[in-house]
Amino acid sequence: MSWKDFPKVELHMHLEGAAPPAFVRGLAQEKSIDLTGVFDERGNYTFRDFPHFLQVYEAATQVLKTPDDYRRLTLAVLEQCAENGVVYAESFLSPEFCGGRDVTAWKEYLHAMQEAADAAETQMGITLRGIVTCIRHFGPDKAKQTAICAAETAGDWITGFGMGGNEGMGRQGDFAWAFDCAREAGLRLTTHAGEFAGPASVRQAVEDLRVERIGHGVRAIEDPALVDILAEREIVLEVCPGSNVVLGLYPGIGAHPIAKLRDAGVKVTVSTDDPPFFNTTMTREYEALERAFGWGAEDFAELNRVAIEAAFCDDDTRNRIKERLERA
Repeated sequence: MSWKDFPKVELHMHLEGAAPPAFVRGLAQEKSIDLTGVFDERGNYTFRDFPHFLQVYEAATQVLKTPDDYRRLTLAVLEQCAENGVVYAESFLSPEFCGGRDVTAWKEYLHAMQEAADAAETQMGITLRGIVTCIRHFGPDKAKQTAICAAETAGDWITGFGMGGNEGMGRQGDFAWAFDCAREAGLRLTTHAGEFAGPASVRQAVEDLRVERIGHGVRAIEDPALVDILAEREIVLEVCPGSNVVLGLYPGIGAHPIAKLRDAGVKVTVSTDDPPFFNTTMTREYEALERAFGWGAEDFAELNRVAIEAAFCDDDTRNRIKERLERA
């Protein structure tokens, strides 16, 4: 069957990383910004490995300079999501890129993104919530400033706090102040771990940051005791299979541990991470998982039930999305 119209919940997507290449090229032309090296001859994003991916990612984001740029970006990204059946999404947003961690500037960017999200919900039927993220390789001090931005704007739309960036920089616990600040503001917590840094980073995230979700987390499969901890504590993994394969963690979807983790009782969900960078969509993720593991409608319905229960939204929103999923 075609999975395109199957209603989906996506919990792990970076807003800038979801920018369609044509959108970024268009902004670059408007602003006369040179993006040499960002795209290949076919117009797709190009990179060699994860460190180079981060460089290309940050080079592409330099075209995003104003709140209106982010308004337009949010609409473009949500249009792509809605076309692939996503009815609820959470996106990572960083004050690093939206006002340089200045609270006043961040609020202006945030207003523009929320305005676009409201319009998309009316026009496309997709609901978006934001998770403020600090950037790991920028260091703990800047993470504190990002956490203050998050705390100052916590509410019905900014509902979570997390961390992305290069897992090779420092330890999860180095960022405990930022996560404690966000927790005290009522934000729910996630962090990238267990992608390139291995299972130890997942254990650190659980013990030192006390998060309830893990971005990726798939390397936990290498530590059976850790798998048991994740299952027992019902810590949810935001798994991005296509991203993991493109970045070389696994040679193909068939070798990906998502099915083994799920069979071990770990709560897993499916997301796209930075979809155009990895030539994926939520539809393609479903198609690949069907081919690799024989998953069908009930499997994907279960994944979406796990995802909406783990979503960082209020109960009214959760119940509304559940009704949409149940009607499918």
